[in-house]
Amino acid sequence: MGTGKRGLLAVAVAVVCAVTVLGAPGTAFASPEPTPNAASPSTPAAGAGAPALPSTATADKNLEAVRAQLETLYHDAAVATDAYNAAEEAARKQSAEIVELAKKIVAGQEKLAKLKDRAGAAARAQYRTGGLPDEAQLMLSDNPSEFLDGAGRVRQGQRATKGLIGQLTRTQQDLEQYSKDASAQWAKLESGRKVKAAAQKKIEKQIAQAEKLQSRLEKKEKARLEELERQAAQKAQTAWLDTGILRDIDSAASPQGRKAVQFATAQISKPYVWGAEGPDSFDCSGLTSEAWKSAGRPMPRTSQEQWKQLPHVPVADMRPGDLIIYFSDASHVAMYVGDGSIVHAPRPGRTVTLAGAGSMPILGVVRPDA
Repeated sequence: MGTGKRGLLAVAVAVVCAVTVLGAPGTAFASPEPTPNAASPSTPAAGAGAPALPSTATADKNLEAVRAQLETLYHDAAVATDAYNAAEEAARKQSAEIVELAKKIVAGQEKLAKLKDRAGAAARAQYRTGGLPDEAQLMLSDNPSEFLDGAGRVRQGQRATKGLIGQLTRTQQDLEQYSKDASAQWAKLESGRKVKAAAQKKIEKQIAQAEKLQSRLEKKEKARLEELERQAAQKAQTAWLDTGILRDIDSAASPQGRKAVQFATAQISKPYVWGAEGPDSFDCSGLTSEAWKSAGRPMPRTSQEQWKQLPHVPVADMRPGDLIIYFSDASHVAMYVGDGSIVHAPRPGRTVTLAGAGSMPILGVVRPDA
């Protein structure tokens, strides 16, 4: 097997190893760290002279504390998921660049081998003529006509030799640069692997803590907690609508926006899974990026990069298909579908669903097909 083929094989094996190391997330969660016990929803006995609080009010107060803690845990998991997705996207690009560099290295090695063969042929030809250069042989010629004809060939040969040396030099320089570039990409892959592993560990830790916290609740307490979550979302949505925002939002979707909305709404009821891009499950930015990819408009994978890279539009000017970015750190994204509603993948344990566009703190709106 030639040097070029061995180089390609080595790069191919290395790429496979990198992809294996940087593979999809596992399904097992890490063991959760101990967390403070959730406040008991039961009603404490009133002290002497102190009136007892109604049991429902006390239970709701305790459940509100649980809800706030769950929001924090899932928010931190969402931030870590963005970091994980960013590392995953970077790894894909770097792996593709390494493959392209491998192809260039193989082609360069083959070209270099051919150039060396040509140089060797020239050296062998000189050896067969006794080691004398063409100029010396012509000067020893007794035939003036042959001398003049040969002089032109010598000049051609000199130019060809000079060109051959130049090609050899440039090809060797190219191979050295390709090698340096490949090494740099491998270094980035290794750095990204560490970032990805750290993000995965944090995601699993936060989700495990949230699940442990919820597992302490009785069935009726879980139902009440869900009701409190709905009430909080409805209160935020009502406050948003009370601003009269829908009187200003009347733009129709673009053709690509309609396709994106159709894709996103077709995923309703599919489960949220962090790092997922479909077809059976999604995280928040996996849903929005795949929806727009289906509409022919590839876009950044993470909610934070969607916020950074896509054109911003005023909330009052948004139209169906636009993406609403939530929270000050751009840790959540949803797709506006019209009539004050969004479709999104909320968090672990939930499914893709419709919700009020104002049910979470809005950071801003971006338009993939601006």
